Amino acid sequence: MAQTTSFIISGGGIGGLAAALVLAQDGHAVSVLEQADAFSEIGAGIQLGPNTFRMFDYMGLTEAVNRVAFFPPGLGMNDVRTGEKIVRVKLGDLARATYGFPYGVIYRADLHQLLLQACQTRPGITLRTLAKVESFEQSADGVRVQLAGGESVQGSALIGADGLWSKIREVIVGDGKPRVSGQVAYRAVLRREQVPAHLWNDDVTLWGGEKTHLVHYPLRRGELFNLVAVFHSDKYDEGWNTFGDSAELTERFAQACPQVRELLDKIDTWKMWLLGDREPVKNWTDRRVTLLGDAAHPMLQYLAQGAGQAIEDAVVLREALRFTRGDVPRAFQKYQQARYLRTGRVQLTARFYGDIYHAAGVQRELRNQLFQSGTESAGFAGLKWMYDGIEPSKLFQ
Repeated sequence: MAQTTSFIISGGGIGGLAAALVLAQDGHAVSVLEQADAFSEIGAGIQLGPNTFRMFDYMGLTEAVNRVAFFPPGLGMNDVRTGEKIVRVKLGDLARATYGFPYGVIYRADLHQLLLQACQTRPGITLRTLAKVESFEQSADGVRVQLAGGESVQGSALIGADGLWSKIREVIVGDGKPRVSGQVAYRAVLRREQVPAHLWNDDVTLWGGEKTHLVHYPLRRGELFNLVAVFHSDKYDEGWNTFGDSAELTERFAQACPQVRELLDKIDTWKMWLLGDREPVKNWTDRRVTLLGDAAHPMLQYLAQGAGQAIEDAVVLREALRFTRGDVPRAFQKYQQARYLRTGRVQLTARFYGDIYHAAGVQRELRNQLFQSGTESAGFAGLKWMYDGIEPSKLFQ
C-alpha cells in the first residue's frame, strides 16, 4: 500500500486545484493556500484540446465540463486586413475520431468553479484564502511554509502552483523575471444578443495580421461571445486584470477588415494582460518541493495549452506518487522527468505560432501557402503530437 502524504499547494488556480483534487482522490491530505481573499479566476474563455478532455475523463470530470463547455464545429483563420480565408479545420466528429476526445472552449471561471466545487466536496482538502507564502524550508521528512501573517504550515511536500511570477520558482530555479514578449492581450465577453447575426460564428476564428490578431468563439453553450485582441505594444502593466486603452486598440486595428472593426466597436471596456513566458528548464524540483503549471513552464497563449498542460502536470504527479509508493523526492523527480520535454516543446512551439499568426510579407505568404496545402504539417494535424496527449496508465512502467 502506498504511503499517504500531506501536501501543501501554493496557488488556488486551475493547476493548483486540479492537483489538489487528484491527490485527495488517492487519500492524501492537501492544503491549498491562496493569497487572494477568495478562490476565483479572472480572464475570459480558454480553448481545451483533446489532450485536456482525456484528463477530464481520467479525473471523473467529463460530465461536469460538458455541462458548461461549448464544442465548436471548426477552427478557422482569416487575414485580418483582407478578410481572406486562410484555412478552416473541421472539429466535432473529426477530433473525436482522431483522438478519442473532443475539442472545446470554456469560460475560464466556469472551469475554475467546477474544480473548486469538486475540491470542496472531496474529503482531505483544506482550502485557505488570504494565505500568502513568504518562504519555506525543508527537512529530511517535510517542509515548513511561512505565511505573510507569521503563521507557519507543516507538510510532507510543497507544490508551487503560483503562476508566471512564482515565488517558489525564485528559490528553486532562480531565473529572474519572466520573458516579456512585447505583446499585450485585450479580452472581453459579449452576450449573444449584443453580437449582430452576421458577425456571429460558432467556430473558433482567428484573424491574423502583421503584429496583431483577433480570436473569437462562443462560450457557455452559445450564451456568450469571447473576444481576445492581441497586438505588439510597449505599453503594459505587469498584471492580469487591468483596463485596456481602447484608443490604442483602435489604432492597432485601424487597417483591419470591416468585420473585425465592427466586432471591436461592440466593446466599451476591455481588460488587458501582459503576455510573457520563460525559457524551458529541465529542473524545477528540489527534494520535497516542485513546481506545476505556469510556475514550472509558463507559455504564450498561441497554442491554448496553459490550462491543459497544468492539468496534465497534476495527473502525472499523481501517477509518479503511485509508482514510487509515496516516496516524495523520487516521485517529484519522476514527474519532472516525464514532463519537461513535452512542456518545453509546447512553450517553444507557442512562440513559433505567435510569429505565424502575426506574419507579414514573405512570411505571411508562406504561412498561407502552408496552411492551404492540406499537408500533415498544416493546421490541426500538425499538432497531433500535442493533442494525442498522455496515457496516465503507461507513464511509469
